[in-house]
Amino acid sequence: MTDVADLIVTGSVIRTADRTNPIVEAFAVRDGRILAVGSRSDIESFRGRRTQSLEVGDAAVYPGFVDVHNHHALAGRTELFELSLAPALTLDEILDRVREKAAELPEDAWIVGGAVATTLLPALANTASRLRLDEAGGGRPVMLMEDSRHNRWANSRALELAGITADRLPPSGTALLDPDDGTPTGVLLEAAGIPVQEAYDRSGGLTPAQHAAASRRGIEILNSFGVTAFQDAGVSVEILGALADLDRADELDAWVVSSLLINDEIFGFDPVGEPLLDRGEEFRTAHHRPDFVKIFLDGVPPARTASFLEPYLADAAHGAHFHGETTMTLDELTGWLRSVARRGLGAKVHCTGDGSARLVLDATERVRREGFTTPVQIAHGQFLAESDIPRLEALDVSADISPFIWYPGVIPQALAEVLGERAEHSQPNRALIDAGARVAGGSDWPVSESPNTLEGLQGLVTRADPLGRAPGTLWPEQAITAEEALEVFTINAAAAMGLDAETGSLTPGKSADFVVLARDAIAGPADEIVHTEVVSTWFAGRRVHGD
Repeated sequence: MTDVADLIVTGSVIRTADRTNPIVEAFAVRDGRILAVGSRSDIESFRGRRTQSLEVGDAAVYPGFVDVHNHHALAGRTELFELSLAPALTLDEILDRVREKAAELPEDAWIVGGAVATTLLPALANTASRLRLDEAGGGRPVMLMEDSRHNRWANSRALELAGITADRLPPSGTALLDPDDGTPTGVLLEAAGIPVQEAYDRSGGLTPAQHAAASRRGIEILNSFGVTAFQDAGVSVEILGALADLDRADELDAWVVSSLLINDEIFGFDPVGEPLLDRGEEFRTAHHRPDFVKIFLDGVPPARTASFLEPYLADAAHGAHFHGETTMTLDELTGWLRSVARRGLGAKVHCTGDGSARLVLDATERVRREGFTTPVQIAHGQFLAESDIPRLEALDVSADISPFIWYPGVIPQALAEVLGERAEHSQPNRALIDAGARVAGGSDWPVSESPNTLEGLQGLVTRADPLGRAPGTLWPEQAITAEEALEVFTINAAAAMGLDAETGSLTPGKSADFVVLARDAIAGPADEIVHTEVVSTWFAGRRVHGD
């Protein structure tokens, strides 16, 4: 018999995320691929003498979760090599942690890490706070990321090494100055933080072995939450190399799609743009696909760097008619999409305002008329004009959404401070799905504290914070069903990444990527989804997490 299974999986509930066969009793695996799905009796015919069995009983089996937007290597790097800070920490607590870290390090060593809460930035933008950070660092350079990962807070020594002074400010982004003495406070918005990142990199940065360790650790954490495929939303040559090296050593335990940076407004990576695109194919391996580019089209609303159709709430610095700005014109963005399409790549475009989202749709409409079918994702799809929602389906543009960062809590609070009532109308996911758009789920970890897909599933259904950190719901009319939410974080995300022929559903021929949960999470109370245990995670037919 040629079709003898290596593994047969059986259980009470096996959800496939395949609408043609949504729930089955069993499936067979051979050579890391799904051989067949169906009833127990159907699948029993594939059993041989050496076939192993996985009977999960009353537990549930889902396809491996797919995360369309994270920064796995940055998360792994922070945990292994940097100062890890919870965004809930107060300024005094942050300074205490910096002080403790400084005591462990040589006198000239950098202290880097994060994340500092967005809502703290106004309190940090003064000389007194910078001097407190100087004291905590004990003379060492300090660079801390803010929780959106778009902005940084640096101390005096770090600013000195970066060459930032009142007379020599960064050429891009915004360096906030003390209103009394006019000196840089160390709060650096968007690309203004890149000179500090570059100064840190000149000090040595990470070795290739450390980059590989950071990627490996990031993927271990993702596997622990049932994630078996993801798209990294902005990679460097070093991250590309780490992923390729891991896969060539048979140590890459997930499908990875990398996004090559066209422009770099926050990371400080070099090279970016055409020189990076020219190197992408060097790093293609069986499970690593450098198939997308990443374009920063705007910033983030709390810093007023996102682009909106209607103006922000008035403030002293920007007046009453400030809409934010985009990094590219329509012609420039269209040119990049055309160039990317000719290379056979897709585009993930960072837009956090409805103005930048409209610009993406306008540019995509142009290249579609020219016959280009390149995949396009709007990340993060949080604010969209009502008239633009049907255009996503019409233009085949995916909405890359991150429910992890819009629950009632710190970030929506920061949004409300600059947008007013508009902040209550973000993430129109019900409207998108009803309009036929592809909604793909991502965590944006480590901007979110955890890449736990179950948090995302629950939030999509309840529109509330799954961890109870803040009361209330956010635009509850935009809730979707639990079954739809599972598709968002499986087959939809895989399709948005161009991986739906390989993974995203338990379908014959696809990679045997699945997660065993202690119970059928989406069948019970919606507010209990997040409390479901991940028992084990399997990638290409082998266990990569759990006993």
